[in-house]
Amino acid sequence: MGIDPGLANTGWGVLDDDNGKILCIDHGNITTKADLPRADRLFIILRCFREIIEKYKPTSVAIEILFFGKNVTSAIPVAEARGVISAAAAERGIPILELTPNAIKTGVTGTASADKKQVQEMVKIILGLEKMPSSNHAADALAAAICAINRKIEL
Repeated sequence: MGIDPGLANTGWGVLDDDNGKILCIDHGNITTKADLPRADRLFIILRCFREIIEKYKPTSVAIEILFFGKNVTSAIPVAEARGVISAAAAERGIPILELTPNAIKTGVTGTASADKKQVQEMVKIILGLEKMPSSNHAADALAAAICAINRKIEL
């Protein structure tokens, strides 16, 4: 399973490795409304992620490592969402693989300078999807899961 954490939108994607063939099981987005208190938004992410875990029973979770850019304040809510997701995975004993954004981009496009559209297109091609993933957040989550599978990392 791959996760692209965020307070407003948390992308998720569930893949299976069928003897070297990567299959897309499902993907989506957990969305929270900006007018809700932050604690409520985090609880929504927690509750939805627990439901996804219960439904798909992933054996590992690949999640993007958060890098602080110029605006540390805007990164804090993303870090909180990442913490909620990590705690929920740990609660179920699911190992977590942390990947840098550059490792994810390089893993699916061949270059760390790929933009969101390139990542989406390569995810579509690699997984043999008929159309682009439902959101760029879901595409990023699927990309993280693809990287984990391609690295053949058994957590």
